[in-house]
Amino acid sequence: MKRFNSFVFAITSLYLALPIISTALYAISTEWNRTVLPEGLTLKWISSLFNDLRFIEAFGRSVVLSGSAVILAVILMIPAIMIIVIYYPKYEKWIQSMVVMVYAFPPIILAVGLINSYSGTGLSMVLILLGAYVIGILPFMYQGTRNSLRNLNARELMDAAELLGAGKLEAFRRILLPSIYPGIFVASILSFSVLFGEFVLVNLLVGSQFETVQIFLIAVLKSNGHIASAVVLIYIILMGATTVITAFLAKKSEGVTRG
Repeated sequence: MKRFNSFVFAITSLYLALPIISTALYAISTEWNRTVLPEGLTLKWISSLFNDLRFIEAFGRSVVLSGSAVILAVILMIPAIMIIVIYYPKYEKWIQSMVVMVYAFPPIILAVGLINSYSGTGLSMVLILLGAYVIGILPFMYQGTRNSLRNLNARELMDAAELLGAGKLEAFRRILLPSIYPGIFVASILSFSVLFGEFVLVNLLVGSQFETVQIFLIAVLKSNGHIASAVVLIYIILMGATTVITAFLAKKSEGVTRG
């Protein structure tokens, strides 16, 4: 039975990994038309991307846009979430309901609503997109911060710090924030990875005027499949590194909490 389970696990893993392996092989193949395996291997498609100013700019825009949304979310949301969880826990069920409502709006409907609401205001659609991104990652930031605070018994820590003479702001800054930092960082990395791969909102709101990696990928997919596969490979490597970092920090956070 154990061997059968191992066999099923191996087959399932291979089935799930096959698209990734195929994409990686196509990204480094010279030609792949006549045989089961690539007819030759090369790194010219990947190297051409890093010599392509358009790709570098698109990659930079994705990083700046996603990173800015995460930074704004941390600055604006974390203090509010901490105050609600510590001092107003009776309102948490209402806050949780509002957080879940973020998932109630499909990106297409949300994009149409944002265009109708702000198209005539003179505001840059990039700023509107940034605001939508900040709201879109609220569930990740809220749940990550809330779980970290609950595991630490944050209210008791705050009360103990105040009994020892620390003010609320000092207790927040010197006691709570360092304690929940791994949890916040994990939530931030997850939020960044979700935003980095987002396509529908950015395509509908700004399109080619603000070309990100996903829009660049769709554009090159029509002209060169090898380069498109190279873009996907780079994206997979980035998300893989993000996953490893997230898992490491989550494990570290769990160890700190138990300690």
